[in-house]
Amino acid sequence: MTQAIHDAVDDYLNKGLGGLWHPVCKSVQVKANKPFARLIAGERLVLWRDTKGKVHCVEDYCPHRGAKLSLGEVHEDNLACRYHGVTVDGTGTIVRVPAMPECALEGRRPLTSYAAEEAGDAVFIYLPSADQPEPTPFNPPEELINGEWEVFCCMTQWDCSYRLSLDNGADPMHASYLHADSFTLAYGSKQDTMKLTKTGDGFIIERVSQQGVNFDYSHIVGNGDMMFMRLDIPYPDGAGPGGPFRIIGFATPIDRDTHHSFFWRCRKVSGLAADSWRFLYRAFLEDRHWHVLEQDRVMLESIPVDARKREMLYQHDSGVSQLRRMMVRKAKAHLEASEQMAHRETG
Repeated sequence: MTQAIHDAVDDYLNKGLGGLWHPVCKSVQVKANKPFARLIAGERLVLWRDTKGKVHCVEDYCPHRGAKLSLGEVHEDNLACRYHGVTVDGTGTIVRVPAMPECALEGRRPLTSYAAEEAGDAVFIYLPSADQPEPTPFNPPEELINGEWEVFCCMTQWDCSYRLSLDNGADPMHASYLHADSFTLAYGSKQDTMKLTKTGDGFIIERVSQQGVNFDYSHIVGNGDMMFMRLDIPYPDGAGPGGPFRIIGFATPIDRDTHHSFFWRCRKVSGLAADSWRFLYRAFLEDRHWHVLEQDRVMLESIPVDARKREMLYQHDSGVSQLRRMMVRKAKAHLEASEQMAHRETG
């Protein structure tokens, strides 16, 4: 890969990888009667609900004069700009110009719209790419939709690249050091080697000599229409029913220097066991989990933006290296498709 291609791929990845479904907010943040603004991968977006509760998402930009639609009002299924009342629907089409009935702008579609779906108490949108401009089928992690798991959606903003969060999820060994004072991650050996196994949807990175003791494996899913991590943390008996505590983690880029970290805390429980788990989580465990995440945040935010130029990786980083290769392959495919599209348009 030439330096020019390397720089283009790196620049593209730093902004945010397209061709994927990304969680962008909690479902409760998108109200029935008020637009909600979000900055995702450098794009200013606005979300709202129609009269049936369906979430819509378009550019946060009025096609009339450029004011933010997120400052406007929801009128039944559509969104009206506060400045002059120009109204758009969920496809980005102008449906009404109230100051001039039968205006020529009506019926035009000047705004980009984004497919939006909900799962696990969160809203996901599809960020298109040149090789996959239309949304792929929405297939969230099964833990969020199959009804066998009780889940809590947790979201926070970290002031570092989303790529650092993904790297962190592909690095099980860090838990024995960074989180050694935590409720569940204080156990096990601080020495091991790592084993990487490719799967149809990504890969599994796991410790060779230790399983079921600490954060001992991570399943990185990224060969399809989503990119996330799945891992299990063993729980002592005092943490209630349900076996291991599972985490589903996403990192959604805001811009090059900040991102939203989404973590679903999951246990496979039902009935009275589910009620017990939810009570224990809210009453005793949630603060401890945020303590662990805060350790991750402080560490990742301390890493300089140019740290990759001076990294000295070793065997434990095989998951990080595999993840980066997977992301580079996707980015190159997107950029090549974009170049081919531009060539067709000019040639």
